[in-house]
Amino acid sequence: MSRIPPDKPVPFGNRNAVASGRRRRDRLELSVAYGLILLAIWTPPPEQELLSLAALAWVLLATRLSFDGWSTLGMSSTGFLRSLWVVGAAFLLAFSAGLLASRLQTLHTPAYAALFVKRCCGYAIWAFLQEFLLLGFFLLRLLRLLPDRKTAMMAAACMFAVVHLPNPILTVLTLLWGWVSCQLFLRYRNLYTLAMAHAILGTCLAITIPGPVVHHMRVGLGYLTYPPPPQRSQKDQIVSTPAWVSAEAPTRRSWRQARP
Repeated sequence: MSRIPPDKPVPFGNRNAVASGRRRRDRLELSVAYGLILLAIWTPPPEQELLSLAALAWVLLATRLSFDGWSTLGMSSTGFLRSLWVVGAAFLLAFSAGLLASRLQTLHTPAYAALFVKRCCGYAIWAFLQEFLLLGFFLLRLLRLLPDRKTAMMAAACMFAVVHLPNPILTVLTLLWGWVSCQLFLRYRNLYTLAMAHAILGTCLAITIPGPVVHHMRVGLGYLTYPPPPQRSQKDQIVSTPAWVSAEAPTRRSWRQARP
């Protein structure tokens, strides 16, 4: 079989065929991954766990087969130092929100420091996975499928927000964060700092907004089936917030399922 010499350009027809094949593959990878994620969100356990694993396996397989390089995925040292300010800004915002929540007496954390640290570490892993899905998987493919960056960023942010329905607070906040993180990713091309900022802001949201208001960060079917807390007087609710948060823990879904 004859080969095209490396110093000659690929014929225009071949380039079109390659690009068309890549677009078809991108559409397939996006539609299957997003469909599995939506199914997992709106399916009750134990099928939910199986669908979640299927979605993760598909994303990993598609990433492996369509590997674009660690730098393209944002998983290298590129832009890390230049984008560290994002982590600092997230920390300052979270600190300010914590002070406000403390004054409003809505600040709540797990009863034990070890449990809080454990949950923070678990959420940090989940935040990294969410940023990878949003930026390293969906956004990169949307950039190849849609006509311009702005359209691709808006589509990625909307897809990110839709998977947080019908939780009104998380849907609005993830739409805003999705748009911001897409812009920052394309500017600095670093996933790590954005994942750290996501972890800080998500943890802040979980401990500053009362659990019943945000349904303990649940989305999809979990939001609709969230059990209301026992009725308490306003005084009891303010005084014993850490206690009843801890007491309700056995009735909640796992920390993994409750994350935004």
